[in-house]
Formats: sequence, C-alpha cells, structure tokens
Amino acid sequence: MPLSPNLRGSLLMAVAMAGFTMNDSITKLMSSEMNFGQVMLVRGLFAIVLIGALAVHQRAIRPLRTLFVKPVALRIVGEVGGTVSFLAAITHLPLANTSAILQALPLTITLGAAVAFGEPVGWRRWSAIAAGFIGVLIIVRPGVAGFNQFTLLALVSVLFCSVRDLATKRIPSHIPSLVITLLTTVTVTTAGAVILVPLGGWTQPSTHSVGLLALAAVLVLVGYQCVIMALRSGDISAIAPFRYTALLWALLLGYLVFGDVPDTMMATGATIIVLSGLYAFYRERIRHREVAASASGLPPDGL
Repeated sequence: MPLSPNLRGSLLMAVAMAGFTMNDSITKLMSSEMNFGQVMLVRGLFAIVLIGALAVHQRAIRPLRTLFVKPVALRIVGEVGGTVSFLAAITHLPLANTSAILQALPLTITLGAAVAFGEPVGWRRWSAIAAGFIGVLIIVRPGVAGFNQFTLLALVSVLFCSVRDLATKRIPSHIPSLVITLLTTVTVTTAGAVILVPLGGWTQPSTHSVGLLALAAVLVLVGYQCVIMALRSGDISAIAPFRYTALLWALLLGYLVFGDVPDTMMATGATIIVLSGLYAFYRERIRHREVAASASGLPPDGL
C-alpha cells in the first residue's frame, strides 16, 4: 500500500533527525580539538564532493542563478544562521539540552505555516504541540543557572531554522532537492571558512578526526536530503512534530558518548514531548480520513 504524502514525509523527517543528531555528536566531540568554524569547513568540503558527485550522476545540476530564487535564498540564509548559532551553543551545552531547546521548532513552524500558508491546524494539534513545548521547558528549566548566552544562541537557531523550513515548502518543484542540498552545503562551508580565523584559526586535525568529519559529511547529506524531501512531501504542521525524535537520539548518544545521565526532569520532559508528537500525528491521520470521507460523500465514520 503506497504511503500518503504526510506519512512519507514523517518517516523521512525521523531519518533526517537521526542523521543530524549523530552529526551533532561528532561535532561536539571535535570541538575539543578544533573550533566549530573549522568543523563546518572540513565537514563541508567532504559533503560538497559527495553531493556534487551525486548531483552530476543524476544530472541534477542547475544554473547558479537558482541561488537567487527567493525561497532558495531564504532557505540558505536560515541554514547558515541556524548552523552557526547551533554549533556555537552545542560546544558549551550538553547534547540533550541543546536538542531539547531545538524541539521548540515544530511549534514555531506550525505557527508560521498557519499564518503564512493558511494550513489548517485544529485545536487538538495545537494543544499537542503546545504540550511538547511545555516538555521542552521542563527539560531546560529556565533560570539563573540554566538560561545563559548559549541557551539564547540555541533559541536563535530555532528562529533561523523556522525560516529555513518554511522557505523550503515554497521552493518550486522543478528544482531538484540535490541542487538545494548542494547550494546549501557550499554556502555553509563558505561561512565556516569566513568565521574560522575569528574563532582562533586553523588547527592541524588528526587522521582520526578527519575520518569522523568525513562520516559527519555523509550524515549531513542524508539529513539534508531527507528533511528537504520530507518538507516537500506533505503539510509542514503534520511533519514537524517528528522532529521530536531527535531528542531520543540526543538522550541516547549523550549517555553513550559523553556519559550524560538524564535526570527525572529530563525523562519527564522527554516523555511529554514524544507523546505529544505521536498524538499530533494521530490527529493528522484522523483529519486525513475525514477529508477523504467528505470527498467520497460518506460520513467520517464510514457508515
């Protein structure tokens, strides 16, 4: 049975979150050896080679003027701003905490989609996403100790990422996802080269570090492709809650790689976030059935 656009988009988003979170773990590991500008540069060079080769193979290369298509340009601005602010935050905050802050993204995306695009969002899905945001606050615990400049940088990243995802939805369908990924990667890599010197300059990396950054490039490629295809598949408000799966990966990797043990508040907040995301998906499925039943002339219960 073929997957509906929203279900396909949701699955792609879940895969993208796994790739991005594993990449974040590698980035945090590398921050002890080099600044995040160098991480963006080295990782980006590997990614450009991989994505460029794939784009040539699939004959997806398009003229450079594609960069100046307004939604593409907005997406790239959002990606660069989101990447820089997020990496600046993740080098100083625990992986799970940073990921938890980023889980506010579905709420801001849903609000933007409803206001800018007029996408229908019922009160139940609004309630589910709001509950997820409360779960984030439980984890972050804003206060003197928990709410510093790096927390603010993570919130700035949320705003930039919201612009990125909303712009992605408006990119014309004739522009291949690979081209968008390639342009984004080239721009982010260039941004890494620009901020490299102000952040302390070049540090000679070890062979092990280069290998890890090459792996990170593959993970970024998977993440970029999946998130772009997800956002172009269905309604943003239905797909966005699946960003919550990133928190599960962050909790697991934070424990296995960095030895971060989640406390009771973290576990409680994470549970609320996951359950709210699943409920939002459930409500989307119900809405899809009601629309299909209405189109066929049957009442929603099929009787």
